[in-house]
Amino acid sequence: MVRPTLVIAIASTAALLSLAQATAQDAPARPPVDAPELAALGTHPVGVVDLDLVQPAQADPLQGAEKPAIVDRRLHLKIWYPAATAGGGTLYRSALPGADGADVAFTVAGLATPRTVGATGRFPLVILAHGYSNTPEALSWLGENLASKGYVVVVPAFRDPSITIRTAAAAAGPIARRPLDIAFVAAEVQRRARAGEAPFANTDGTRTALIGYSMGGYGVLTAAGAPLDPALAGATRGVLARYVAGGAAAAALKVADLKAVVAISPASVVRGVRMWAPPGVSAIRTPTLFIVGSQDRTVGYDPGVRTLFHQETHAPRYLLTFREAGHSIALTGAPPEMRKSYWDQDWFEDAVWRKDRLIAIQTHFITAFLDRYVKNDQSKAAYIEGLIPNADDGTWPGAPAGRYAGFSPGPPVASLWKGFQPNKAAGMSFEFKPAE
Repeated sequence: MVRPTLVIAIASTAALLSLAQATAQDAPARPPVDAPELAALGTHPVGVVDLDLVQPAQADPLQGAEKPAIVDRRLHLKIWYPAATAGGGTLYRSALPGADGADVAFTVAGLATPRTVGATGRFPLVILAHGYSNTPEALSWLGENLASKGYVVVVPAFRDPSITIRTAAAAAGPIARRPLDIAFVAAEVQRRARAGEAPFANTDGTRTALIGYSMGGYGVLTAAGAPLDPALAGATRGVLARYVAGGAAAAALKVADLKAVVAISPASVVRGVRMWAPPGVSAIRTPTLFIVGSQDRTVGYDPGVRTLFHQETHAPRYLLTFREAGHSIALTGAPPEMRKSYWDQDWFEDAVWRKDRLIAIQTHFITAFLDRYVKNDQSKAAYIEGLIPNADDGTWPGAPAGRYAGFSPGPPVASLWKGFQPNKAAGMSFEFKPAE
C-alpha cells in the first residue's frame, strides 16, 4: 500500500518536471519553425549561473553632492555556458521600470539548467551588454542560444537608475559606467579564465567578443577602441575625465584579445552629447556587425547607425537593416506581465515586425559572424558575404514549389540569402564593406 504522503510527493515531483519541460519548450532561445538556418540551437545543453563581481573604489556620478561618491561597484552577472548534460529548463524572474519609475516584475522561460556541470572543452567568451534600464534576463534568447553553440556568455546587470533617461542626471550614470563596466568585466573574466577559476575554467578569454544593445552598443564600441569625446567628462561629473580621448587612462577601456563586435542599435549621441571624438568608430580595427531598424527614432538610422557603418573604415563591417523596424528589436518578446500597459509592452515589441522573427534573424547572423571571426570557421563567411543587398530581390530557381521549408544554398545556385527559406527573406537589407 502506498502512503498518501508518498503519493503527494510523487505527484508534486511529476508536476515540477512537467513545468520545467514546458518552460524549456517555451524558451525564446528556441527559434520558430520559420527561422533561418543558423538560428537553430547548437549541440550543447545549456547551464546558467549567477556571480557577483566587485570593483573597489569607483566614482559614481549618481551619488555624492559636490562630487561623485567613491563606492565599491558591485555587478551581478548572469552567465550562460555549454553544459555537460541537459536539464529541464528554468524560469527567469526580472523587472523593468514602469511609467511611474516603479519596477514591473515579469518572467521569461529558459532552457538553461541552473548550476549544472560545464561541458569539456575551451569555449570563447562573449560579453553581452544590455540597454538602458534593461536586464540580462530580457536577453536570454541570445545568451542561451549562443551557449548552446559553444560560447560562454557573460551578461552584467548594470543597475541603471529607474528614472527615465530624459534627465541629464540619470543619463550620467550609464554613459559613465557602461564602458568602464564592460572593460572591467572582460578583464576580470579573462583573468579568472587564465587562472582556471570557476565558473570560467573552460572559458577561452583569448577569443573574446562583445555584443551590446542601445546603451550597451555605445559601451562595446567604446571598448573596441572608439575614443570618448572630451565633453563626456563634464556630462559625467568628471567620472570619465581620465578616459576621454587624450586622457591618461583612455587605453584602459579597450578590451584585450577582442575578435568581434556586434552593435545592435548603438547609441552615438545621448541628449545632444556626442559619444566619440574624431576619428570615432574609424579607430576600431575589430570586425563589427551593426544591426538596426530603419525607423529607429531613438538612436537614428541615417544619420545614426548606418552612418557608423560607413565611418568604421579600418575594419571589416556588416550592416543588417530591418526595414520599418524601430528601436525595440533586441529584447525578448513581451512577457504576459508586460502586456498590460503601453509603456511596459513598448520596452519589448516592435510596431511592424514579429518579435520571434526579429530575434531569430539576429541570432542567425550573429552566429555566422561570431563563428567566422571568433572561431575562425571560414564556412560561415558564405552566410554574411556575397549577399545581394536587398533581401527582396533574392531568387532560388528550381526550388521545390509550395510551402517548402528548405534553406537556400546561396550563390551560385540561388541569390536568395543563404540559410533562408523561400519567401522568408524579405523586408531587410544586408551590406558588407572590407577594411579600407
